[in-house]
Amino acid sequence: MRIAKIAAKMIEISQGNLHDIEHFLKVHAYARLIGQLEQLAPDRQFILEAAALLHDIACPLCRQTYGHTNGKQQELLGMPLAQEFLSKFDLPAETVERIVFLVGHHHTLTEVDGPDYQILLEADYLVNASESSDSPAKLRHAQQALFRTQSGLALFRSVYGIDD
Repeated sequence: MRIAKIAAKMIEISQGNLHDIEHFLKVHAYARLIGQLEQLAPDRQFILEAAALLHDIACPLCRQTYGHTNGKQQELLGMPLAQEFLSKFDLPAETVERIVFLVGHHHTLTEVDGPDYQILLEADYLVNASESSDSPAKLRHAQQALFRTQSGLALFRSVYGIDD
Protein backbone atom coordinates (compact mmCIF):
# COMPACT_ATOMS: atom_id res chain seq x y z
CA MET A 1 0.00 0.00 0.00
CA ARG A 2 2.88 2.40 0.72
CA ILE A 3 4.18 2.07 -2.85
CA ALA A 4 0.70 2.79 -4.21
CA LYS A 5 0.48 5.94 -2.09
CA ILE A 6 3.92 7.08 -3.27
CA ALA A 7 2.91 6.44 -6.90
CA ALA A 8 -0.37 8.33 -6.48
CA LYS A 9 1.42 11.30 -4.89
CA MET A 10 4.01 11.34 -7.70
CA ILE A 11 1.21 11.38 -10.27
CA GLU A 12 -0.43 14.24 -8.38
CA ILE A 13 2.70 16.39 -8.26
CA SER A 14 3.43 15.71 -11.95
CA GLN A 15 0.52 18.04 -12.77
CA GLY A 16 -0.68 16.24 -15.86
CA ASN A 17 2.72 15.80 -17.53
CA LEU A 18 1.80 12.54 -19.24
CA HIS A 19 5.33 11.84 -20.48
CA ASP A 20 6.83 12.09 -17.00
CA ILE A 21 4.04 10.05 -15.43
CA GLU A 22 4.23 7.27 -18.01
CA HIS A 23 8.01 7.24 -17.78
CA PHE A 24 8.26 6.73 -14.03
CA LEU A 25 5.41 4.20 -14.05
CA LYS A 26 7.18 2.16 -16.75
CA VAL A 27 10.51 2.35 -14.92
CA HIS A 28 8.71 1.24 -11.76
CA ALA A 29 7.12 -1.71 -13.56
CA TYR A 30 10.47 -2.94 -14.90
CA ALA A 31 12.22 -2.33 -11.58
CA ARG A 32 9.52 -4.22 -9.70
CA LEU A 33 9.69 -7.12 -12.13
CA ILE A 34 13.49 -7.38 -12.12
CA GLY A 35 13.63 -7.00 -8.34
CA GLN A 36 11.12 -9.80 -7.87
CA LEU A 37 12.90 -12.05 -10.37
CA GLU A 38 16.20 -11.36 -8.62
CA GLN A 39 14.49 -12.13 -5.29
CA LEU A 40 15.41 -8.95 -3.47
CA ALA A 41 14.67 -8.86 0.24
CA PRO A 42 11.36 -7.06 0.95
CA ASP A 43 13.05 -3.95 2.37
CA ARG A 44 15.33 -3.63 -0.68
CA GLN A 45 12.39 -4.25 -3.01
CA PHE A 46 10.51 -1.38 -1.38
CA ILE A 47 13.54 0.91 -1.67
CA LEU A 48 13.97 -0.04 -5.33
CA GLU A 49 10.33 0.55 -6.19
CA ALA A 50 10.17 3.88 -4.36
CA ALA A 51 13.38 5.05 -6.04
CA ALA A 52 12.01 4.01 -9.44
CA LEU A 53 8.92 6.13 -8.86
CA LEU A 54 10.95 9.14 -7.65
CA HIS A 55 14.04 8.87 -9.86
CA ASP A 56 13.05 11.74 -12.18
CA ILE A 57 11.40 13.92 -9.54
CA ALA A 58 13.67 16.83 -10.56
CA CYS A 59 12.77 16.82 -14.27
CA PRO A 60 10.14 19.58 -14.04
CA LEU A 61 12.51 21.81 -12.04
CA CYS A 62 15.36 21.07 -14.47
CA ARG A 63 13.19 22.04 -17.43
CA GLN A 64 12.10 25.24 -15.68
CA THR A 65 15.61 26.18 -14.50
CA TYR A 66 17.87 24.96 -17.31
CA GLY A 67 15.59 24.23 -20.24
CA HIS A 68 16.67 20.58 -20.29
CA THR A 69 16.78 17.47 -18.12
CA ASN A 70 20.50 16.71 -18.09
CA GLY A 71 21.22 13.65 -15.95
CA LYS A 72 23.68 15.34 -13.60
CA GLN A 73 21.27 18.20 -12.91
CA GLN A 74 18.51 15.65 -12.25
CA GLU A 75 20.72 13.94 -9.71
CA LEU A 76 21.72 17.16 -7.92
CA LEU A 77 18.26 18.68 -7.77
CA GLY A 78 16.53 15.35 -7.23
CA MET A 79 18.08 14.52 -3.87
CA PRO A 80 16.57 17.39 -1.84
CA LEU A 81 13.26 17.06 -3.70
CA ALA A 82 13.12 13.34 -2.91
CA GLN A 83 14.03 14.02 0.72
CA GLU A 84 11.21 16.54 1.04
CA PHE A 85 8.72 14.29 -0.79
CA LEU A 86 9.52 11.29 1.41
CA SER A 87 9.18 13.33 4.61
CA LYS A 88 5.41 13.09 4.10
CA PHE A 89 5.55 9.32 4.59
CA ASP A 90 6.33 7.47 7.79
CA LEU A 91 9.52 5.72 6.65
CA PRO A 92 12.65 4.72 8.57
CA ALA A 93 15.50 7.21 8.18
CA GLU A 94 17.82 4.61 6.61
CA THR A 95 15.16 3.78 4.01
CA VAL A 96 14.74 7.44 3.09
CA GLU A 97 18.51 7.88 2.95
CA ARG A 98 18.90 4.99 0.50
CA ILE A 99 16.05 6.12 -1.74
CA VAL A 100 17.46 9.65 -1.84
CA PHE A 101 20.91 8.23 -2.65
CA LEU A 102 19.49 6.22 -5.55
CA VAL A 103 17.60 9.23 -6.91
CA GLY A 104 20.85 11.20 -6.69
CA HIS A 105 22.83 8.57 -8.59
CA HIS A 106 20.44 7.12 -11.18
CA HIS A 107 22.57 8.47 -14.05
CA THR A 108 25.89 7.44 -12.46
CA LEU A 109 27.04 4.10 -13.84
CA THR A 110 30.16 3.76 -11.70
CA GLU A 111 30.53 2.55 -8.14
CA VAL A 112 27.19 0.72 -8.14
CA ASP A 113 26.94 -0.48 -4.55
CA GLY A 114 23.97 -2.83 -4.49
CA PRO A 115 21.37 -4.73 -6.47
CA ASP A 116 18.75 -2.01 -5.92
CA TYR A 117 21.06 0.52 -7.60
CA GLN A 118 21.92 -1.86 -10.46
CA ILE A 119 18.30 -2.75 -11.11
CA LEU A 120 17.24 0.92 -11.11
CA LEU A 121 19.86 1.63 -13.80
CA GLU A 122 18.67 -1.31 -15.88
CA ALA A 123 14.97 -0.47 -15.54
CA ASP A 124 15.55 3.18 -16.46
CA TYR A 125 17.54 2.19 -19.55
CA LEU A 126 14.91 -0.30 -20.66
CA VAL A 127 12.46 2.60 -20.82
CA ASN A 128 14.86 5.30 -22.04
CA ALA A 129 16.04 3.16 -24.95
CA SER A 130 12.49 2.85 -26.22
CA GLU A 131 11.63 6.50 -25.65
CA SER A 132 14.83 7.58 -27.44
CA SER A 133 14.58 4.99 -30.23
CA ASP A 134 18.15 3.86 -29.56
CA SER A 135 19.98 2.38 -32.53
CA PRO A 136 20.92 -1.32 -32.65
CA ALA A 137 24.56 -0.34 -32.08
CA LYS A 138 23.67 1.67 -28.97
CA LEU A 139 21.52 -1.20 -27.69
CA ARG A 140 24.39 -3.67 -28.14
CA HIS A 141 26.75 -1.30 -26.32
CA ALA A 142 24.29 -0.91 -23.43
CA GLN A 143 23.92 -4.67 -23.20
CA GLN A 144 27.65 -4.98 -22.57
CA ALA A 145 28.18 -1.83 -20.52
CA LEU A 146 25.10 -1.67 -18.32
CA PHE A 147 23.27 -4.93 -17.74
CA ARG A 148 24.55 -7.06 -14.86
CA THR A 149 21.53 -8.90 -13.47
CA GLN A 150 20.43 -12.10 -15.19
CA SER A 151 16.80 -11.01 -15.12
CA GLY A 152 17.48 -7.52 -16.45
CA LEU A 153 19.64 -8.88 -19.25
CA ALA A 154 17.04 -11.48 -20.21
CA LEU A 155 14.30 -8.84 -20.29
CA PHE A 156 16.49 -6.47 -22.29
CA ARG A 157 17.18 -9.17 -24.88
CA SER A 158 13.50 -10.11 -25.08
CA VAL A 159 12.20 -6.55 -25.28
CA TYR A 160 14.68 -5.46 -27.95
CA GLY A 161 14.98 -8.79 -29.81
CA ILE A 162 18.70 -9.15 -29.19
CA ASP A 163 20.33 -12.57 -29.32
CA ASP A 164 23.47 -13.53 -27.40
